[in-house]
Amino acid sequence: MTISVGDSLPEVNLTYVPYEPNRDPMACPIPIKYNLQKELKGKKAVIFAIPGAFTPLCSEQHVPAFLQKYDELKNKSVDVVICTAANDGFVMYAFGQHMDVKDKIIMASEGGSGFFEKLGLTLDLTAMGLGIRSQRFALIVDDLKVTYVGVDPSGLDHSGPDAVLKNL
Repeated sequence: MTISVGDSLPEVNLTYVPYEPNRDPMACPIPIKYNLQKELKGKKAVIFAIPGAFTPLCSEQHVPAFLQKYDELKNKSVDVVICTAANDGFVMYAFGQHMDVKDKIIMASEGGSGFFEKLGLTLDLTAMGLGIRSQRFALIVDDLKVTYVGVDPSGLDHSGPDAVLKNL
């Protein structure tokens, strides 16, 4: 079953590398847990998922669009913006550096947590050699309750920041 408006966010630990402005760009820090229940309790968050880091639409449009609209999201009382993918925490860290997200977007790995399965938003790309990934989606979460679900089989009409902003 796919997550719906009014549902609670599932209990999972994503993994990520916290932003450190003075970190050597060649450093390879160990990802740490990001417990959604703990970190998002009492907060408004936008979680958007990409099928994979360093893939064309994700790199050229999805992440840049959220970066471009970051201030508008913050002005609508969004406390946290999270980008997640099936890639591991090391890859998400490198992708965040490549995209220059700094401390604006938390680049988190699903990390085998079952997050996408619990949301009912997996995408089987095994035939393309990519395995099980997430569908491209965006969630608005307010104090752990889902208030918006936007899923895109292609493009960013429902999972991009413009759709999110319209639903905040």
